[in-house]
Amino acid sequence: MYEKAIDTPRLELHHISAQGIIELYENKSDVTAIAGRDFTNPHQNLVKESGPLGWRVPQVKVDPSVNKWFVRFIVLKESKEIIGSTSFHGIPDAEGMMEIGLGIEEDFQGKGYAKEALKGMWSWVCTFPEVKTLRYTVSPDNLPSIAVINYFGFEYKGQQIDEEDGPENIYEMSTSEFKSKWGQL
Repeated sequence: MYEKAIDTPRLELHHISAQGIIELYENKSDVTAIAGRDFTNPHQNLVKESGPLGWRVPQVKVDPSVNKWFVRFIVLKESKEIIGSTSFHGIPDAEGMMEIGLGIEEDFQGKGYAKEALKGMWSWVCTFPEVKTLRYTVSPDNLPSIAVINYFGFEYKGQQIDEEDGPENIYEMSTSEFKSKWGQL
């Protein structure tokens, strides 16, 4: 079962079923994830590199209902090809915070697709009353991602140490401020 695709001017953000993300991660196969869809995966997104699947698959196996917040393919409308993926890190926490991750295939970087996908995902998640805060964490060395988050006007909140990625800058914005600045879907 899929959640409805999130539509942006140039992109469609297509949800991946629980079985689809499990097969992507465990079998390195996108057959289930793209079966019956009108797009292709020529860059083997989430097949050649599993991205967030190592964290999301165990969560989905414990509770499949959390999958609604998880992995979506970023599909370029013009060519109907997957150019990246995005996922929230979990369900809204006790304070209503949602953190997001995103990856765009290298050939498609620098064209504004990350901004467009993030705006789509954040606009969608802001429709849920239990979500109060949007969070984005990024390596202090990742200047393109920092430029993206600064574009949206997120506030720098400090740093944390990620067990895998090392130091990360933390940026946040309330959902009410996001809706005021950027509107909704």
